[in-house]
Amino acid sequence: MGGLIEQVEQSLGELDCGDLAAWTIDEAIRIQQIPAPTFAERARAEHMADRFRALGLCDVEIDALDNVYGRLPGVESGAPALLICAHTDTVFPADTDLRIDAGKHTGLIYGAGLGDNSIGTAGVLALVEGLRRTAITPARDLWCVATSREEGLGDLGGMRAAYARLRGRIDAVINIEGLAFGHLYNAGIAVRRWKISVNGAGGHSWLHFGKPSAIHALMTLGAQIAAIRPPAHPRTTYNIGLIEGGQSVNSIAAQAALWLDLRSENSAALERLETQISKCIDAQQQPEITIAREIVGDRPAGRIAADHALIRLAVAALKKLGVNPTLEIGSTDGNIPLADGCPTVTIGITRGGSAHTPDEYIETEPVEAGVRQLLLLVLTAAHTRFTA
Repeated sequence: MGGLIEQVEQSLGELDCGDLAAWTIDEAIRIQQIPAPTFAERARAEHMADRFRALGLCDVEIDALDNVYGRLPGVESGAPALLICAHTDTVFPADTDLRIDAGKHTGLIYGAGLGDNSIGTAGVLALVEGLRRTAITPARDLWCVATSREEGLGDLGGMRAAYARLRGRIDAVINIEGLAFGHLYNAGIAVRRWKISVNGAGGHSWLHFGKPSAIHALMTLGAQIAAIRPPAHPRTTYNIGLIEGGQSVNSIAAQAALWLDLRSENSAALERLETQISKCIDAQQQPEITIAREIVGDRPAGRIAADHALIRLAVAALKKLGVNPTLEIGSTDGNIPLADGCPTVTIGITRGGSAHTPDEYIETEPVEAGVRQLLLLVLTAAHTRFTA
């Protein structure tokens, strides 16, 4: 494996990754300036399709979910391809202030959604541009995909569609999350999201005092959920992220709802947590009040071994750059192929912080190593055949 890394490193020759890093950051800012809330990624998808065409990719297409596809032909086009992907959507509404601030702190660039995941999406472009600059043809085809619907209630919908479409033509996936440089995700946690709705007759706060209130029932249920102590091993968590309901301060609420995020490293542990919460719901059912749950998100778990060939290549690429990687478990587009047994690793392009806030930022210095890591990993992976 070390010999293959050395061979690929030699083939990259005198590629100026510093200049390519600056190019990548510029591309990331152009992407970031286009609003792309989950379920409304079309404008950003059209931009990515234009960039794919400009960089010479074949078979460029936008599907019904706003995934963008492009193929870079390899030497052996008949062999199983590699899928290289990054998600385009953000957690921010379309009217979010997307101004960039590059002067606040040296070496940092601030901008909502810049790290998650505009710099990651730009990494897909940087891969193609780097291969163009070095005139390297990968050993087999690369399918480059800018996916939609990764965040929140998007429930990995873009990746589900993209993977279903390309599943028979690939044998491995390299997924890019912008701020994960130095970390390698070889496992995806199970995630279930519920909407719990409470409904009743409602009424006037004075005239009908004593009638069941949807909000009172929801608050009691929420307190019971908050008292649950899930196991630390396997790590299992919950979060009530949203609460809604009621008509006015002087009305007995006829409806209320909460949105619940449940996660675990282990599917069985997640099911046990769900059972606990279901018992809390059953205990709160009462005359004139109905409580119902709806599953609004279901991200499957999956993993490949730490010594899998794809992970060993990803480790070798980072070590070649003097970085000692850490293996991680998380919730990304990589969950979908991992759950199907397809070798998948999620990598990063840089570091940063304050993700999912208006003060999100990226560090500029690691981008050079981030894009070189990507080139090393993709080119060595293209010379390798993978099995689950």
